Amino acid sequence: MRILLVDDEYLALRLLEEYASRIPSLEVAGKAKTAVQALDILNREPIDVLFLDIQMPLLSGIHLIKSLQKKPITIFTTAYSEYAIEAYDLNVVDYLLKPYSFERFVQAVNKAREALSRTGESSAEPPFLVVKTDGKLQKILLQDILYVEGLREYVRLVCAGKQYVTFERLKNIEERLPTPDFIRVHKSFIVSKKAVQSLEGHQLDLGKTRIPISRERKEAVVKAIFGT
Repeated sequence: MRILLVDDEYLALRLLEEYASRIPSLEVAGKAKTAVQALDILNREPIDVLFLDIQMPLLSGIHLIKSLQKKPITIFTTAYSEYAIEAYDLNVVDYLLKPYSFERFVQAVNKAREALSRTGESSAEPPFLVVKTDGKLQKILLQDILYVEGLREYVRLVCAGKQYVTFERLKNIEERLPTPDFIRVHKSFIVSKKAVQSLEGHQLDLGKTRIPISRERKEAVVKAIFGT
């Protein structure tokens, strides 16, 4: 496997290189100290797996992945556990929390190898959102979400037959949802466009639930959902 190592810390980059050298099937195709350097290498070299630090100057690892149209299999390496949820949203195969052992590095490599072997299969998992609820990380398929409601410091994600409450701001959830499928219709509500059945006055009908539309958003909402 051709791998790219990206970390702005010299010692961390050296450790990655040392660990990789112990596994004959790994070829270090490039090293970078910034996301900008990594982007240049990705544009020039075929890369199978990207080992990527998150907090770096100018451009973070997360923003680098979001900017790529064709994303390589990615393993995040970071000292900060708070990025784990966003990492799962980006479908990274593993999350190495510094400091990590060689054994943990090998586990990540094996996950990447399995992901490579699945590349091209039609049974790819549908897109999902990860939230922390009831003390655990919960995967929620985007296709199941009907609407999202902001409740001060909390957010309620409502699906068909089930709902999840997470300690997060609505703005953060909005940024993680794909805009072609979801739209903010009110200061307290985001709805799935496909879940909307009809519009009456300033309310959207989602079957068993009616969601208000704010006056200043109505024109844009109607155009986005109904095309008129």
